[in-house]
Amino acid sequence: MSTANQQFASDNYSGICPEAWEAMARANQGHDRAYGDDQWTSRAADHFRQLFESDCEVFFAFNGTAANSLALSSLCQSYHSVICGDIAHIETDECGAPEFFSNGSKLLVARTEQGKLTPAAIREIALKRKDIHYPKPRVVSLTQATEIGTVYQPDELRAISDTCKELGLHLHMDGARFANACAFLGLSPAELSWKTGVDVLCFGGTKNGMAVGEAILFFNRDLAEDFEYRCKQAGQLASKMRFLSAPWVGLLEAGAWMKYAKHANSCAQLLASLIGDVPGVELMFPVQANGVFVSIPPLALEALRSRGWMFYTFIGVGGARFMCSWDTSEERVRQLADDIRSVVMDNL
Repeated sequence: MSTANQQFASDNYSGICPEAWEAMARANQGHDRAYGDDQWTSRAADHFRQLFESDCEVFFAFNGTAANSLALSSLCQSYHSVICGDIAHIETDECGAPEFFSNGSKLLVARTEQGKLTPAAIREIALKRKDIHYPKPRVVSLTQATEIGTVYQPDELRAISDTCKELGLHLHMDGARFANACAFLGLSPAELSWKTGVDVLCFGGTKNGMAVGEAILFFNRDLAEDFEYRCKQAGQLASKMRFLSAPWVGLLEAGAWMKYAKHANSCAQLLASLIGDVPGVELMFPVQANGVFVSIPPLALEALRSRGWMFYTFIGVGGARFMCSWDTSEERVRQLADDIRSVVMDNL
């Protein structure tokens, strides 16, 4: 497989991993029941329950925006609010979808430290006002791994969960890169979700080798009441659901989800190590998942783009973001690092 066109702008640029592709091919043999009553959807849900050591409720959606928005809408009434980080994806990149699907639940933005919410920041927002004129805080939403590639430790999650319990708040986790967090910490999915107090997790598949598809896991099963109706109303109930769920079987049944997350993380670590000594280049945040955020002189960034490299100068953070994927090649990482070094040295 050629890697000559691999880019680092987003892990969404990558294709479909072999395990997901092969599972879809197997699901394509003959007929099966529609709307999630098929064997593949049942198998995928059972794989999640086994992986998470939990009899959780499992649902499938096409993308992360729908998964997050519908999950939050199930936790809120329209007069409630959701506390999230100042760079949270639901705040900066989901076009008001959480507010839309919840019929108006307001997002309340809290300050973060290294991309992470803290109990103090949550308490500050939740206790700011308690009168009837203010949207009542009902949910805390955090992202694991965060939007800047940092990872919540279990003790940090437990502290947030304890704060939520104290304040009567539910805890939602946007896990678009949850696999990368598990890979970095070497901990089980259970240890980073319900065992630390998470009520609902949106587990990302798209960034871990799938074409489309996210899983929504309710560890607090009471919160999943009528959730299938929300999915249907929002256009997320696929008629041929097996093609959303079969790739999950491919990813989960033999541990490919972890293999690819580890690989993406290691490629990010490699890139960080190769450019760490370049004059004028500075790592902005710890490299813990599959993203590398670096401060690079503007002229060097322009020169890097002129050499054909694609990357984002990240919203609200500054600097350049380089994302590694399940299929990123070490050779391509080294090419990028060499070009970063070259353009920076040329512009000194």
